[in-house]
Amino acid sequence: MITIAVDCMGGDHGPSVTLPACRHFLDGHADAQLLLVGRPESLGAFSHQRAKVVAASEVVGMDDPLEIALRRKKDSSMRVAIQQVKDGIAQAAVSAGNTAALMAISRYLLKTLDGIDRPAIAGQVPNAKGEATTVLDMGANVDCSAQHLLQFAMMGSALVSVLNGNDSPSVGLLNIGEEAIKGNEVIKKAGELLRSASKAGDLNFYGNVEGNDIFKGTADIVVCDGFVGNVALKASEGLATMIVDFLKMEFSRSIFTKVAAIAAYPIISALKKRMDHRRYNGGALLGLRGLVFKSHGSADELAFEYALTRAYDAARNNLLDRVKVRIAHAAPLLRASGRSFPSDAVILD
Repeated sequence: MITIAVDCMGGDHGPSVTLPACRHFLDGHADAQLLLVGRPESLGAFSHQRAKVVAASEVVGMDDPLEIALRRKKDSSMRVAIQQVKDGIAQAAVSAGNTAALMAISRYLLKTLDGIDRPAIAGQVPNAKGEATTVLDMGANVDCSAQHLLQFAMMGSALVSVLNGNDSPSVGLLNIGEEAIKGNEVIKKAGELLRSASKAGDLNFYGNVEGNDIFKGTADIVVCDGFVGNVALKASEGLATMIVDFLKMEFSRSIFTKVAAIAAYPIISALKKRMDHRRYNGGALLGLRGLVFKSHGSADELAFEYALTRAYDAARNNLLDRVKVRIAHAAPLLRASGRSFPSDAVILD
């Protein structure tokens, strides 16, 4: 059984979305069980043989400062859910709550892996190939060093290898041009580190990529700082919504366009499904000593169910162990680039 702890109170909608999503998820995954974390009076009506309510008396608000979320609300549904992972009761935790609070509490309770300075959020953006480009960081770290970008690339490679079955996913470094001489000093240094890592067999570095390459699917993974990554995520969601709304508006203008819409319905339906950002919901907080997944705060039932599924897939395929292996294998390069390792760190040949 794969056990997932769910912060049922987090997000914009709380139990009205998380509970139906949990039921749908359980109906489709016979080898999964859920720990529903939250106020018992809000969750008591939910009943399933593979679900258990774990009481938490407080809720982290979407606008709560970190001081309140981390120091004062020690019995919040978010914190209790992550505690289940720390205690080994659950293999992963999922929350749609306050992103900053989720990252801070996760880092405080679970700590970071040896060789990792900062956790990163890895999310997916639909691309023209009918697949998805994994982008990290998507908002956890606004300012990043070249070493951080190298670490993100290592962790992202492990994630894609697990979720997509690709042992050697390509990594692109987001830049203002493809040429190695372009970009600021951080990007240039990151490019050097990624090329060295590629030569050492630690990852498959494609090279520099531009913003449109995210949507083309030029590389399986695109690495950038959290400011740029979050903007790219929100832009992709806005673009998808705009295209679908535009088609609806155009096809409703006259009787002729309505007839055309009926004829084109299969194509429009396929396009809408491909660009539906809900199908890519669930960002992994990589670099922690446990699995935590972040759902959009505004997620509906379908979107939250996808976040649960991503956490399930990560746990079932031992994502955490694979991240550890990649980081350990790249330890000499990470050490040389300025990252310190404990004396007992295991270096794999």
